[in-house]
Amino acid sequence: MAPPSNTIWNNKTQKKILGSELAGEIEAVGKDVKLFKEGDPVFGVDIKGLGAYAQYKCLPEESVLAIKPTNVTYEEAAPVCGTLAAWNHLKDKANIQSGQKVLINGASGSIGTAAVQLARYFGAEVTGVCSTTNLELVKSLGAEKVIDYTQEDFTKSGETYDIIFDTVSKSSFSRCKGSLTQNSVYFSAVPGLKILFQMLWTSKIGKKKAKFTATGLRPLSVRRKFLKEVTELVETGKIKTVIDRCYPWGEIAEAHRYVEKGHKKGNVVITVVQNNKI
Repeated sequence: MAPPSNTIWNNKTQKKILGSELAGEIEAVGKDVKLFKEGDPVFGVDIKGLGAYAQYKCLPEESVLAIKPTNVTYEEAAPVCGTLAAWNHLKDKANIQSGQKVLINGASGSIGTAAVQLARYFGAEVTGVCSTTNLELVKSLGAEKVIDYTQEDFTKSGETYDIIFDTVSKSSFSRCKGSLTQNSVYFSAVPGLKILFQMLWTSKIGKKKAKFTATGLRPLSVRRKFLKEVTELVETGKIKTVIDRCYPWGEIAEAHRYVEKGHKKGNVVITVVQNNKI
């Protein structure tokens, strides 16, 4: 899975092998491992260690790792990070409720496609914002209304929402404030000084709040809990992974170039084949 285009690397912490999301079969386990065994099909994420662009990766037993549901392929299981981010923002932080009006900006991306499905699962009235070519996709995921951002500015429509989740950081709290109901929240999935300042300011003033939460920085126990809850939804077919393209191992650079264009639908996956197994 190609990492976000806004990832920043420096010389002291730069990882030589990228990739944070993974799915595959366990080749071997240590003698004290209890949760997994050789041959288990698993999926998960390692934001800190990276290294998923590889045929083999070593992880501690207590990682953000789970048994892959049998009803999905390895390719469908691997892009779990976007779903965890959507769960973190909507369920854990926003405490989304049935009947609430929720707007997802960037509804056709990795986090966005997951967020639309989760919001609908929790009984919210979902509006998705995306480009013209992705309108039908977002509708198929459960959005009751879809706004084409090339034709309409949702902040000027007069509609108000209990939750606005900007998965691509293309808006701002100040722009969206008039589109929020009282006691509502604006979430940005992308960090920046502006949203951090707005978080501090709105925490002290007013009923409308601006928030950002880094899923990868949540405690390990919390992220493991998120993965367990998300896995249950995948197993029951309540949520599915949207995959735009799968690239073979030798075309990682091309996969990154495609992601950097900023027009992918859902996720882009790198497939590593070893001994005829993924």
